[in-house]
Amino acid sequence: MQPSELSGVIADHFAAVNGQDTDAIMATFAPDAYVNDARREFSGTAAIRRWVARELVGDKVSVEVLEVLEHYGDTIVRGAYDGEFDKTNLPPEVILSNYFSVRDGKIVSLIVIFNHEAGY
Repeated sequence: MQPSELSGVIADHFAAVNGQDTDAIMATFAPDAYVNDARREFSGTAAIRRWVARELVGDKVSVEVLEVLEHYGDTIVRGAYDGEFDKTNLPPEVILSNYFSVRDGKIVSLIVIFNHEAGY
């Protein structure tokens, strides 16, 4: 994996999330994209829009990008998340890994995972 800078549609995506702009967030996704967030899958723009409206914009989520890695054409972004979401049983700093696949300038898949250290 190679360290990288945030750019293109992924940079647009995080700017839109931090700007709480549903339409701008949706403009970063391909029409047949899918999102998997916390083991829940949202497929297509209607389902993704409901997720964005409720869990990103609705919960006033903001993300501070901490690390960007390129891996065989995909991009992994680790970010510190904050907002009005339920933080029960979460650590004081919530770091999530975002796994992006981009084709033709649009996000075709996004997987968001709360990773844990392997411990070995």
